[in-house]
Amino acid sequence: MIVLASRSPQRRALLAALGVPFRVVVSRAAEGVDARANALAKARDVAARSGVPAGGAVLGADTEVVVEGRALGKPADRAAAAEMLRLLSGRAHEVHSAIALLAEGRERLATAVARVHVRELAPPALEWYLDTGEWRERAGGYAIQGAGAALVERVDGDYTAVVGLPVAELTSALVELGLAPWSGASTRPSSRGGSPIG
Repeated sequence: MIVLASRSPQRRALLAALGVPFRVVVSRAAEGVDARANALAKARDVAARSGVPAGGAVLGADTEVVVEGRALGKPADRAAAAEMLRLLSGRAHEVHSAIALLAEGRERLATAVARVHVRELAPPALEWYLDTGEWRERAGGYAIQGAGAALVERVDGDYTAVVGLPVAELTSALVELGLAPWSGASTRPSSRGGSPIG
């Protein structure tokens, strides 16, 4: 059993698609601009409040949008979302998506980076997207899995990292911890194996 320390419906959908049993406990941890630190803080917060399930793990995840070394958070309002999207218009940026898994007294931390190329956004396209309201609670002010897909020219790297849960890194960590539904109980490492990452 995985405890997902996130309210994100996209992360829930990806876990469900993988067939990973999970429940949600929303983290109360304060968020900064570093995805790795945020993912770890979320997982630790939920583990401290709810505990780590026996034979399972707590999963924290976070995503940040970075353009020319500047991390964009979640826009506070429509004007802030418009400013972010104008900054991203017609250029490429990076999306850093981090996961933190806490299991059996160990922490596994991994990050995927994808490069997203945004189309040149004419004012009507920008206003159309802002009108959808999809920018709310979205790093960088857009959601690629929704109407925001129309803003994107292409993605170099892992699409699921842009959605918010890097599946390749997650599945590797789940296999390593013996928590993947497709890995038999015989692959489960002892609690003495491995060393903390991050």
